[in-house]
Amino acid sequence: MSIARSIDPAQVGFDPARLARIDEHFGRYVDDGRLAGWQVVVTRRGEVAHCSTYGLRDRESGAAVQADTLWRIYSMTKPITSVAAMILWEEGRFELTDEIGRWLPEFADMRVYSKGSTLKPYTVAAIEPIRVWHLLTHTAGLTYGFMQTSVVDGLYRAAGYDLYPPSDVDLAGACRAFGELPLLFQPGTAWGYSVATDVLGRLIEVVSGQSLDSFLTERILRPLGMEDTRWYVDGADAARLAALYAADPKTGRAVRHDALGALAYEKPALLSGGGGLISSAADYHRFTQMLLRGGELDGARLLAPRTVRFMTRNHLPGGRDLGTLSTGGFAETTLDGIGFGLGFAVVEDPIPSRVPSSVGEYYWGGVASTAFWVDPVEQITAMFFTQLMPSSTWPIRPQLRQLVYSALVG
Repeated sequence: MSIARSIDPAQVGFDPARLARIDEHFGRYVDDGRLAGWQVVVTRRGEVAHCSTYGLRDRESGAAVQADTLWRIYSMTKPITSVAAMILWEEGRFELTDEIGRWLPEFADMRVYSKGSTLKPYTVAAIEPIRVWHLLTHTAGLTYGFMQTSVVDGLYRAAGYDLYPPSDVDLAGACRAFGELPLLFQPGTAWGYSVATDVLGRLIEVVSGQSLDSFLTERILRPLGMEDTRWYVDGADAARLAALYAADPKTGRAVRHDALGALAYEKPALLSGGGGLISSAADYHRFTQMLLRGGELDGARLLAPRTVRFMTRNHLPGGRDLGTLSTGGFAETTLDGIGFGLGFAVVEDPIPSRVPSSVGEYYWGGVASTAFWVDPVEQITAMFFTQLMPSSTWPIRPQLRQLVYSALVG
């Protein structure tokens, strides 16, 4: 499935010449070798006002980025999994305050890291159980092995959980392993980016009685017509997948990352609700339009409008922001003025980021430098796709906001 511009930008308040600055700016990223290629989509009031591609999806073969290119979206999987969980919540299958140990007993009696080293950690009992809302907000105390900021993520790596899990472990097995590791902090007291959405995916499986891939297909992907979104590519579609690159630490140029890139061509043992999906711009556009329209698109209603509004408010304890609650190690964007909802970061105050976002804008991105946001105030959605790891290499996300909002004149 491909996507194209559907309206004259001026009809929805954008200056076409200013929108063209997006292509000019990010074109330089390709021209000087920082990126291989990219795709960007900007919409307003449900219409595609700007849609462009530049560069190569596979530099080595010379294949250009096209409108139907497939991208590893990594953590842009998280909002999809979060919507899936809230579909079950709307059916009364659980409450957000429920202890997850009710369904996942491996998380019933957690320990919390207190002091010590990876060889001899000292832990204390958790005084608060992990609840469903903790998973959705990354306040459960879980972490990622690749964070490289704490003893606890060192313990994750020692157990085999770095950027990718062990190749022979499924989602249930990974959750059992996470349940045996200590928490980084007491649940509900801080914010730590983590495997929480993977655990949420396992919760969806147990509560629904379906595998995560089946549930997502039946309840989200098929109703929205997201035909390109999948867990791996094979056959003729394999040629559509953009190659994966990493930034050379000396030159800053994008160099091919075949070791991790090859994993997208194999069916994964672990269905990662936190980072496992591959998608296209057209598909993710449909997902963002569903959110912008309050949970419905083309007659398919996934969520109620009130639920979407509830998900995209700040749920952090005390109404604080990520700048005060984050445990560190997350360098994607400015955290001051940013709250976190049920699956999305939420702009509470745009001033600290020095970019004129709207209050209430919500967003997320992936480790290969993909990003999206939804602005319900201005009725804007924006998406950027490329394949460069890590996403903190270049300030792509704030620059995209800067360019989009400076093109909005009406």
